[in-house]
Amino acid sequence: MTTRQTLPRALSALAATVLLGACEATRALSPEPALMQTHAAPPPGAAPGSCWGKDVTPAVVETVTERVLLQPAQVLDDGTVVSEPIYKLETRQAIVKERRELWFETPCERQLTPDFIASLQRALAARGFYTGPVTGEMDARTRRAIRSYQAPQGLDSGIVSLAAARKLGLVAVPREDDSSE
Repeated sequence: MTTRQTLPRALSALAATVLLGACEATRALSPEPALMQTHAAPPPGAAPGSCWGKDVTPAVVETVTERVLLQPAQVLDDGTVVSEPIYKLETRQAIVKERRELWFETPCERQLTPDFIASLQRALAARGFYTGPVTGEMDARTRRAIRSYQAPQGLDSGIVSLAAARKLGLVAVPREDDSSE
């Protein structure tokens, strides 16, 4: 074989290896939490048979250091300072933002079929939140898209809420009770 034939084959083999490696890299994303957070006890007042997710935002604590006056300055009537004030540095923890626990209703696990997830991926893609292939799998890319879609509405979670699923047209919106007429 000549050098002219060997070089293109070597470059082709290298390109194929790089492309296959890139495909594997997308699978090796950081591990994601379970799709649904199962809770032994749903929130108070939850309808029987309903499914729930929980988003917990930890408290934000900051360390505050203050100078506390132990002894004021001693000053004569003419303004002469006899002794400087004495301070003590005191450090304490202060809660800047309280811990927040937000319960939200989710589609139940039996509804989260590959067809439902594929429809979810397509709906998120149509709105510019999902850019991956439609696989019908709840993978890290899908969770990131769900989080990006829900965050502006106040829910920073990769678990799809029932409200978001309804807004995306994936779950039927219940009819309002017409019996009040």
